[in-house]
Amino acid sequence: MRQKTEWVKFMKEQYPPGTRIRLTEMKDPYDPVPPGTEGAVDYIDDECQFHMKWDNGRTLALIPGVDRFSIIPQPLQTLKLYMPLTVMLYEQNQWGDLENDPVEIDSCDVLEHADSILAAIVKERRPEEAERGLMKYYHKDDGVNQKVQSCVFTVEQAHNQLMGVAECRVKGELTTEEMELLKDYVSGQASDGFGEGFEQRPIKTSDGEICVSLWSSDKNWSIMTQDELEQDQQMGGMTLE
Repeated sequence: MRQKTEWVKFMKEQYPPGTRIRLTEMKDPYDPVPPGTEGAVDYIDDECQFHMKWDNGRTLALIPGVDRFSIIPQPLQTLKLYMPLTVMLYEQNQWGDLENDPVEIDSCDVLEHADSILAAIVKERRPEEAERGLMKYYHKDDGVNQKVQSCVFTVEQAHNQLMGVAECRVKGELTTEEMELLKDYVSGQASDGFGEGFEQRPIKTSDGEICVSLWSSDKNWSIMTQDELEQDQQMGGMTLE
């Protein structure tokens, strides 16, 4: 019984709702769905039958191990998670030395350093991260790991300011819970992982050296999807708790 339960759980993880399937052969003796028909998994029941929404309107279930089918690979979609940057400038004095106390650069003025910041971020990426980016270090065996194929930090102009961006390549749709788990992981990478090392490596500019933080302890710091960012801007830039 336990073995069967674990098998059903495994199959539900491997074939979540929305998984696209192309039928090769259905063994139903009465009125099988025609070979070549495509459809999407609706849900998998406790008997491990795939309840389907076939494109031709049929709903006859698939029985793994009896019926033959193949998975239609889902195209990867780009998901961008935006976060405010904090940029501190160590100015050069008249003798060419750096001041001890930095000043924070206005968010709009940071745009002048966009190319330098992006180049520095790309330089931080490691060869072993080429395939999955920071998802290489995500060790949970869950939907986030299965759906998010890669995640890298970059920067992008949004609403007249330069923002940090976690650019993710995602297969399928993330649930609300999975989105929150991904945001938590990106937040950790921004504060204690990738972001911690990046912040400690000054970037040389014509004005001096800048240190860029992807994360901030300020209560207004948050990670937002593009839709959430648009909503935030429409409400005057307020961060909703």
